Amino acid sequence: MTPVWYRVKDLDAGRAFYRELLGFEETYVDWEGRWARLERDGMEIALAEGEPEDGGVAHVSVEDVKAEADRLRQQGVEVGVVLELHGQVRLLDVFDPDGNRIQLAQDLPGS
Repeated sequence: MTPVWYRVKDLDAGRAFYRELLGFEETYVDWEGRWARLERDGMEIALAEGEPEDGGVAHVSVEDVKAEADRLRQQGVEVGVVLELHGQVRLLDVFDPDGNRIQLAQDLPGS
């Protein structure tokens, strides 16, 4: 699987955000090249130190989007509004400290 790449201004802060707040597991760090690979439930991302830029969006499945939105807001994370699409799925945009967008998704019963 090809990871979704994000550029972050501070690699250590980015790694901590994804591990501690979004539950990713770090699978590799290149200290000299200043990048890391992380994984959560089959979604792989890579963080590279540098100036943030527009790119892909990681899609992460969660059990309860609304609960995640509340939890992340309480932690001071920038999150969008919970969207529900035709009773099938709930989506939430989450933004890391550098403005990179991650999308959390919850499949709804009967979908």
